[in-house]
Amino acid sequence: MGIVMNAAVILSGGTGKRIGGDIPKQYIKVRDRMVIEYCLDRFFGTPDGPVVSALVIVAAEEWRDRIRASIGDRPEFIGFADPGETRQLSILNGLRALKGISSDDDPVMIHDAARPMVKTSFIKECFNAVKGHDGVMPVLPMKDTVYLSHDGNKVDSLLDRSEIFAGQAPEVFRFGKYLKACEDLLPDEILKINGSTEPAIKAGMDIAMIPGDEGNFKITTKADLERFCEIIK
Repeated sequence: MGIVMNAAVILSGGTGKRIGGDIPKQYIKVRDRMVIEYCLDRFFGTPDGPVVSALVIVAAEEWRDRIRASIGDRPEFIGFADPGETRQLSILNGLRALKGISSDDDPVMIHDAARPMVKTSFIKECFNAVKGHDGVMPVLPMKDTVYLSHDGNKVDSLLDRSEIFAGQAPEVFRFGKYLKACEDLLPDEILKINGSTEPAIKAGMDIAMIPGDEGNFKITTKADLERFCEIIK
């Protein structure tokens, strides 16, 4: 068996419109550093060295010089991929950038630049958990009672919240199977995908669940950004 190479696709192509302003949330500076830099620290800046052998960043052309300057000379950084029309198309572009680098059985991690609080130990845990499976997804339990409504106006049934989980990033997948699962949804079905694990589920891949981390939140709103600023301070 060859050496397993852990790879990662960092999604940084979003426009962050919900947070307001002209700068996408992942490029807002907090204490003179962009949000994405804090995220990349968790992959690159560890005492034991990087936790991935190959990393691709999905980012628009206008931000690439600033990202590259913040990274410096990192041999694990493979390069950039173009953002797609949707998040899943951005993922597909990132996966295609790893073709010829990752083998079919190698694990590839999908993570958002707007989740800068992911712990390096958690990244390692996700990679370790994929052993024996086609993929792994961190999940959080539902704390509130969950109801089903078909029309959004009235309650049709009560769901068992012990069986309902919220998916979280980062997710890890076997490169070859996940790339095929995404490409099989082209050209139209892939546009309907909301979560990274959906193509894997549709393809019948074996996806294990592990406990997520509530501290690994995504910066989506101004309140999220304020929370991150307070943590960094």
